Amino acid sequence: MRMLRNISLNAFWRVLKNPVSLVVAVMSLLCACASIGNPSGGPRDEDPPVLIGAMPAAGATDVSPSRVVLTFNELVNVKDAFTKVIISPSGSSTPRVSSSGRHVYINFVDSLLPETTYTIDFSNAIEDNNEGNKLEGFAYSFSTGPELDSLRISGMVLGARDLEPQQGMLVGAYPSEVSDSAFIAERLRYVTKTDDRGRFILRGLKEGSYRVYALKDLDNDLRYANPEEEIAFYDRIVTPRAERVETHDTIYNLKTGTVDTVVSRMRTLFLPNDVLLRSFNLGKKTQYLVKYERVDSTRLSIIFNDNSPVLPELSVIGHPGAEREMVIEKTQGNDSLTYWLPKRLVGVDSLRVAVRYLRPDSMANLVSGVDTLNFYVSRNLIKDRQKKIAESIKKKMSGKGGAAESASSVAESPFVDIKVESSSEIYSPVKIEFTSPIERLDTAAFRLSEKIDTIFAPYRGEVSLVRADTLNPRLWEMRFKREFGTTYKLDIDTLAVSDIYALSSHPLSRDISTKQESDYSQLSFVLSGYADSIPAFVELLNQGEGVVRAGKVENGRVVFNWIDPGTYYARVTLDDNDNGLYDTGDYSSATQPELTFYFPGRISLKKNFDRQFEWDIFKTAVDLQKPEKLKKNKPERRKGERSDVNEEDEDEEFDPTRNPFDPNDRGSNHRSNRNSGNRRIKGAGSMTNTI
Repeated sequence: MRMLRNISLNAFWRVLKNPVSLVVAVMSLLCACASIGNPSGGPRDEDPPVLIGAMPAAGATDVSPSRVVLTFNELVNVKDAFTKVIISPSGSSTPRVSSSGRHVYINFVDSLLPETTYTIDFSNAIEDNNEGNKLEGFAYSFSTGPELDSLRISGMVLGARDLEPQQGMLVGAYPSEVSDSAFIAERLRYVTKTDDRGRFILRGLKEGSYRVYALKDLDNDLRYANPEEEIAFYDRIVTPRAERVETHDTIYNLKTGTVDTVVSRMRTLFLPNDVLLRSFNLGKKTQYLVKYERVDSTRLSIIFNDNSPVLPELSVIGHPGAEREMVIEKTQGNDSLTYWLPKRLVGVDSLRVAVRYLRPDSMANLVSGVDTLNFYVSRNLIKDRQKKIAESIKKKMSGKGGAAESASSVAESPFVDIKVESSSEIYSPVKIEFTSPIERLDTAAFRLSEKIDTIFAPYRGEVSLVRADTLNPRLWEMRFKREFGTTYKLDIDTLAVSDIYALSSHPLSRDISTKQESDYSQLSFVLSGYADSIPAFVELLNQGEGVVRAGKVENGRVVFNWIDPGTYYARVTLDDNDNGLYDTGDYSSATQPELTFYFPGRISLKKNFDRQFEWDIFKTAVDLQKPEKLKKNKPERRKGERSDVNEEDEDEEFDPTRNPFDPNDRGSNHRSNRNSGNRRIKGAGSMTNTI
């Protein structure tokens, strides 16, 4: 442009009269005005690869290829082919899947079965080479016979206990005429895998009836042969079918949020499409001894990798009858055991113990077997420990006017340590733990007092000291009725207890306080949707899905009193055998796991507030019940996809009547003050379709 301004008026007229000069001037002007820069690459490619050809063709019949070639419109890769690509029906050898350029190759190792429809399910293994855009849910089929079987069974696999979507789990089927034992004895015939949302589609099925199973296949044998494998089985025979139905697609005006167009079309609906498989694990493992040791001079420790239905039998070699004098401390499943030795064995630094316990044979069945274990303890370590105890006790006793004791005598008679654990919760007992099992306990030496104004006075109510746990002989509880906003004091006198080694306790004093009633919340549920005759219990869960409290449902209602303010979730279990515990399933007896349901929202509790919820356990679809905040198996986020969880909502709930384009339609959220006397009820959602 500067060039044009420098041309004189006369020169400008001369240029216009000469055509050649005019062309040169225009070209110079364009070159002077052009800017130098990198060319734009255009918008980012977010489209997945598209299949443009196949050999044999998709849906081909009367073909029996040893190799399948799929051609796409761009360069592609196959990721995690071994774990994602499933070929149904399954064969004894796994076909080889590879990619090169725009092609994907499937090379069959075994000969194909005659008159059989083969389906190759790629899940989301195929993606483009540049941007990594995944081709979701892609499957390819052909038939070695004259007909292409096209029926389907679809549904979802959820964890029976926690309703977690089971990702990458095998789902398979056998014809219904096959015996129930086929799941154990034979490979799954028709097979697919669940996606990252736990959904599955079994394709390429013939007309007929089927038994449907799910399997977390740990040993890649396509059958349930390992007791550690997660499984699920549908307790009804499934008959797939197809229907032609009219569907309506609604197109919304994105500016106004109103319906713009409704388009009708015919499509094929494959049924059933709502098969729910609830997976479970028997909790059985191939049992073996993990660790054994002499912890110190007084106890032995034996640890197994799994629970055992019976305790091991011990025999101390060279010390007949010693095993009957031991005090056992154990876990609920007998997998971690502590044996407190009798006094006559404390000074023996080497013990040989024959341990008889259940262990697996070559067929993985638990049978009784014996191991001889050696337990050692260092005499030097015992002497060092005794010396430290003696020095510590001597310092405590110095200056108190007590009788002087030699270090050696004190070392032989250390005190029994006492640990007092007291929560400020009104309902929590005072837990008292001793360092060793107790043989004598003087209840009069445990004195409880209550603070009245500024002075402690003896507690006038009933106080009891009881064993808190039949599994742990060292754990006791002090039980008494607590009052809100009160301070108590527990004084334990010297020689209050003696342990099995005739060692006594030292004095101890602890303050115990409780919260004000206004510091708590109350939560209640009114449950419906199932028969009142079915026993049930509700678990109140924290944000890590740990159980905070549990309560039995009585007359369709459960109440949790004195709950700390905070955020909670809830789960109900239909307790078929009314034992107050969740019971898993068992394939050998055709027993399904007990049903569990989640309250479909999180619950916020504030001080001095009551909240009550009506909870129809079937009102929300089971796959939508568990709040997203609790889910551990979250689906993979697609490119450009936004999370559908609003963490700012106090209580999540799903309402299909809401307008998805109306930001003001957020549903209701009610609170009530405990002192108002007017408790409102907030619904739990109203989704009626089930999967």
